[in-house]
Amino acid sequence: MRHLIFFLFFYGLCGIAWSLDRKTNIIYILLDDAGYGDLSCYGQKKFKTPNIDLLAKEGIKFTQHYSGSTVCAPTRSVLMTGLHTGHTQIRGNKEVKPIGQHPIPSNAYTIAEALKKSGYQTGAFGKWGLGSPGSEGAPENQGFDRFYGYNCQRNAHTYYPTWLFDNDKKISLDGKTYSHDLIMEKALEFIRSYQDGPFFCFLPLAIPHASMHVPEKYAKPFRKSFAEHENKIGKYKGPNVKNPAAMFAGMMTKLDEGVGEILELIKELEIDDDTIVLLSSDNGPHKEGGHMPNYFDSNGPYRGFKRDLYEGGIRVPLIARWPNKIKPGTSTNHISAHWDIFPTFCEIAGVELTEKIDGISFLPTLRGKSNQQDHDYLYWEFHERSGARAARFKNWKAVQKNLKKNPNPPIEIYNLLQDPSELKDLSMEREDLIKKAKQIFVEAHSPSPIWKMPWEK
Repeated sequence: MRHLIFFLFFYGLCGIAWSLDRKTNIIYILLDDAGYGDLSCYGQKKFKTPNIDLLAKEGIKFTQHYSGSTVCAPTRSVLMTGLHTGHTQIRGNKEVKPIGQHPIPSNAYTIAEALKKSGYQTGAFGKWGLGSPGSEGAPENQGFDRFYGYNCQRNAHTYYPTWLFDNDKKISLDGKTYSHDLIMEKALEFIRSYQDGPFFCFLPLAIPHASMHVPEKYAKPFRKSFAEHENKIGKYKGPNVKNPAAMFAGMMTKLDEGVGEILELIKELEIDDDTIVLLSSDNGPHKEGGHMPNYFDSNGPYRGFKRDLYEGGIRVPLIARWPNKIKPGTSTNHISAHWDIFPTFCEIAGVELTEKIDGISFLPTLRGKSNQQDHDYLYWEFHERSGARAARFKNWKAVQKNLKKNPNPPIEIYNLLQDPSELKDLSMEREDLIKKAKQIFVEAHSPSPIWKMPWEK
């Protein structure tokens, strides 16, 4: 009997020691063009996202989280480098032919490279957009052991592509297979393969970007609800769609189903307690392919859409779930942004950061601690359209547009605490805040040979 007790005690201690030494698995889900109001836990009324809502119910919901940019590629660069768009290497969507976008350089230090230093297996599944196949910016050359999905953003304009990439290998498809299913299948395989951990699974999914494509069984339940739009045709790339409103709700339902599959898998594998799952979006809602963001109130109470630097273009959801580490059902108004993801993941993984970045770890906020460091300001610059830049400092927001048309365009000032929809410009009353914004604009911007401000050309 004593031998049995000793045996159980010894192996119990071994199990505790193994648990303490085990690093946390990280799953980061990035939606594409989903607005602040496109999840039911953030106020969506026209459809439900129950599995994403469960993430929030069992975790923490951020109400003042911001995207890296207001379009795809620069947001991904911000995430990968922990540098905002005044410093990160990719600051706009710049196309490369025949396939891909301008590559993030080989000397960029990415989050995947940092986590690999700590023994993580790294995989990316979805849309890349930071370098064509074989280039220095390709995912397999930026720290990812495994990539499957759209290397090129242009190819991601349809969910029925004729090809995807498996690492650097081009995979031919029939043009009739829904790409999201393939991407999710490979992501789940990755999690299962490395269940002993630690792993970093990056899921930059394409939904709900551009074309309103989803298998009919997901759209059908909404066709009656949105019958007034039954004769509307959604056009973008790939097959045109009838009633894009029903298709959009179906896409979000399909997306939510995939989140549920991830949660079910980590529970099945008994790695639930050792895995943090986060979900965000790369920018605000789009108006393409027949999508009607006003109809769905996709930007919530905020002004603007994708390609705007108003809140609707850059304020995005962030939900994090980590059993026994994050208090369930909590919410935070901590001001954070995508460039904070890098240092947060490094702190979770126990990786010492020696590179200078713009991000600040929000792990204290996740753990409910009181020692959270705040940003002095957040900064964005946008090099498309007529050019714009913006800054948030405390509850103030500065927006400057038309940089390519005017050598000194006016700076708009908003009080986000009193005016979250940015309807009342206070610039005529607050010269002190304009001065502050100008200081930030100078301090936050470092010259780039590719993405130049108009006066730098």
